[in-house]
Amino acid sequence: MHWQHTYVSITGSNGEGEEIPLTGYSGIRWPAILIQPGATGLDVPPYELHSDDSPNLDGGMYRGTRATQREIMIPVYIYGIDRKSLLDQKRELARALNPKNGYCVLKFVESDGQARYLRAYYKGGMEGNEAADQSGFRWIKYVLLMTAFDPWFYSDEMQVAKWSFGKGVPFLASTFFPLTLSEGFESAVTLPIYNPGDVEAWPVWEITGPVKSFRITSPSGQSFGIPAPASGLEVIAAGRTLTVDTRPGVKSVKDDLGVNYYPDLAANPKLWNLPAGNSSASIDVVAGSGQASVRLSFRPRYDSY
Repeated sequence: MHWQHTYVSITGSNGEGEEIPLTGYSGIRWPAILIQPGATGLDVPPYELHSDDSPNLDGGMYRGTRATQREIMIPVYIYGIDRKSLLDQKRELARALNPKNGYCVLKFVESDGQARYLRAYYKGGMEGNEAADQSGFRWIKYVLLMTAFDPWFYSDEMQVAKWSFGKGVPFLASTFFPLTLSEGFESAVTLPIYNPGDVEAWPVWEITGPVKSFRITSPSGQSFGIPAPASGLEVIAAGRTLTVDTRPGVKSVKDDLGVNYYPDLAANPKLWNLPAGNSSASIDVVAGSGQASVRLSFRPRYDSY
């Protein structure tokens, strides 16, 4: 009853295995694996505070903070109509949880229909306990222990906006205003961006040529881009797409052929993130001949489901 309005499931093998519902009391999944009251670690992740001490002052001086990995505990109850169905359910769950097969994806869907996903690795809890209050002929209880090294929940919805420039008619999402640049004309335009998540998000920028030079700058002045070469040639040829992926663990600047453009970036590039809420980006482009575009996409991150 505690979880009747929330759909919860777990999918192993890096999210590519069979989805195992942990809620629901009827249907083809009965007998079932059921989440029980008492789960912990599913709301705000823990934070680590950094500070400096001074020998001449009381207390300390705050320097910064970061969210640390999330430790999760999920109690489950496995029920079988007979011994065989109980063992089948146990083995299915064990295969899904095996960290050697990759992380598990925990899915939560509230009554509003919005799904949130958390990636976590199993680390213990299914060792088994044959005590009378922990298992029986057709049932068993486990307390699953998992670690989410990325502590944030993600949604299904990818936020996308695209700006076209050069020849042709500009396309724009409803929350942005048009941007049109003529061939060989340099223009810096500040564009509004809205991140609906609870924390910063890491965007993926796709710049499709022909482009002679570009620079993308955050409100705080962090930027990355490729300056115009002395030869006057286009830095992104017509028909090529340069992808600047700012996500931690990726941080790449490659075109659609896999060519690495990172060495071509201007000095001291900063692949900056998008803060939660309203912000902006300044796009400074010298268009080449033909239709070109800049596309922004990111997946919001949330404290909880």
